[in-house]
Order: sequence, then structure tokens, then C-alpha cells
Amino acid sequence: MPKPVLEFWYDFASTYSYLSAMRIEAAAEEAGVALVWRPFLLGPIFAAQGWTSSPFNVFPGKGRYMWRDMEREAARLGLPFCRPDPFPQNGLLAARIALLGGDRGWGPAFTKAVYTAEFAKGRNISDPVILSEVLAELGVDAASTLEEAETEATKTRLRRLGEEAQSRGIFGAPTFFAEDGEMFWGNDRLERALEWAMGDRARRSGFVV
Repeated sequence: MPKPVLEFWYDFASTYSYLSAMRIEAAAEEAGVALVWRPFLLGPIFAAQGWTSSPFNVFPGKGRYMWRDMEREAARLGLPFCRPDPFPQNGLLAARIALLGGDRGWGPAFTKAVYTAEFAKGRNISDPVILSEVLAELGVDAASTLEEAETEATKTRLRRLGEEAQSRGIFGAPTFFAEDGEMFWGNDRLERALEWAMGDRARRSGFVV
């Protein structure tokens, strides 16, 4: 029987998506759940609410709490963490590249490497040079990949993914969807999302009443 599936929607500028991205593969493997990685942009979703930046910038009190919480959670998970400057980072090009990587098997590795560059090393992930270095370290042809990322076909794919995110009610990242459409938001809901994905498959198979 195929594994139950969990969709992982993430934005490269999202602090809590970093925490999820760095641990989701191991957690999903232990739970017996297959992952679908969905890079998208939160900017248009925030703009629809009248925000011109991350809510962590729009609401300073929320931002102060988030940065301290990130320090605590990163330490708890054994992950390095530094505050990127500027914040939020522009993840547009990285998201386009991640889409291409998803087609070719290196999307998750690229995603984790970009998050590491951003939140562990404080590098600016909008810089094509930095993304080229990440690709080269993965053994991917950086020049051709960057060229393909700028094609209208790739741009259209990312826009449509953003439209799908809005149509499905996504308002932040990370967001997880089980096969029945149940939505979970936030790094602290990763385990619950995996449990639901497993339970939904069991219900569909008739093992749970």
C-alpha cells in the first residue's frame, strides 16, 4: 500500500519553516509518511491583508517574541540560528529553483541548504551567487538552473502555486495538508499533522471507525 502523503508548504523567508524543513524528513520517515515539498511566497498573501512586510515587522511585539522563541526552539532542536539581515529575505529566486529541484530529486536537499545559508550562516539568499554556490555543492549545474529559473514557464508555475495556496486558505508558513485536506499551521503542529496523515489513511482503509 502506498504511504500516506503530507504536503509541506514553506516560504524561504519564514523562520519557523526553517525549523520544520530541517527535521521533517526524519519525522516523516519515522511516521511512514511521504512528503510533497511545496515552496511558495507569502508576500502576496500578506499584501492581500494590507501588510507590506512580515507580520513580525508589522507588529514589533510579535517580532520580539518570535526572535526569542526561535533562539529557544533552535537550541532545543540542536540547530544553529542567527537572525538574517535584512529580514524578511527575498526568497523568490530560491523558490523557483526549489520547484525545479522538486522535479529532479534535489529539491529537499536544496531547500535545507538554502535555509542553512540563511538562518545558520546569515547569508543573503536573494544573491544568485550564493544560490549558485549551493547548487554547485549539490552537484547541480548552476548556470543552466538559474537560467531556467528565469523562464516564463518557471515563473508561471510559482505564481500558480501561490494562487493555489491562497485558494486553500493558507495564511502563513509552514503549513501542512493531509490527504483529506486537513490543514495544520506552524512548526509546532508538524507532529500532529503527521499523526493526522497516518490516521486519515487508517480511516480510509477501514482500520479506524
